[in-house]
This record gives sequence, C-alpha cells and structure tokens, in this order.
Amino acid sequence: MKEYQSLSHTRWDCKYHVVFIPKRRKKAIFGALRKHLGEIFRELALQRESKVVEGHLMTDHVHMCLSVPPKHSVSHVVGYIKGKSAISIARQFGGRQRNFTGEVFWARGYFVSTVGLDEEMVRAYIRNQELEDERYDQMKLGL
Repeated sequence: MKEYQSLSHTRWDCKYHVVFIPKRRKKAIFGALRKHLGEIFRELALQRESKVVEGHLMTDHVHMCLSVPPKHSVSHVVGYIKGKSAISIARQFGGRQRNFTGEVFWARGYFVSTVGLDEEMVRAYIRNQELEDERYDQMKLGL
C-alpha cells in the first residue's frame, strides 16, 4: 500500500518531476559545484517542507523528483530553490559575499510535470539520465 504524508487536516502524496538549466545552458555543473548543489537542493527543499525524492545533476541541467505539500505551490518551492542556490553558488564559487542576488546562474524558466502513479518510472528516468542523454544524442546523429 502507498504511504501518504500528513498535515493537520490533510493526507497527501504530491510529487513533481522538475527540470531546470543554467543560463544559456552552459555546461557549468561539475566537480565541487555538483557536490555542493546536491546538498544545497536537499537543504533548501526541507526549508519549504518539501523533499528531494530523487535527483540527478548533469553538466547542463538538473532533474529532480520533488515531494511538495499541497499548502505550498510548486512554483514558489522551485523559485526558492533556484534563487537561494544561485546565491549560494555566487558566495561559494564566485567570490561574492554580500549584496549579490545570484540572478546570473539559472535560466528563468523550468519544466514541471506531475508524477502520479508513474513514480518508479520517473525516478528510474532521473537515475539513468546520462544513459538517456547518450541514447538521444545517438538518435540525433543517426538522422
């Protein structure tokens, strides 16, 4: 049986597949930054009572399966994660300590899709993202 989470008057299971990219899809997510972002995303999600169920960082995009309670909107949680992580990147890796908003790292938009009953399939897709990208690249070259 499926495990549901609880708020004071609500039983819920709301999961979303979220994808977002660095500005101009630069291949900027690698090395120490990649390790740092994984920890930051999990911490920031918890600050909004959400949870990163599954995640994978590619060099030019981020895939996450987020569990967001119904009292928070997905756009606010994703905006919070992107905004605060950009500030953290600027402070850790850009040498900026104060008066910096971090608006130059992530692109403005993002992709979101509800997970629903296909949670295991979405989690496997996120886990195997590198294989999916290679397969897609091979298909493009075959044309």
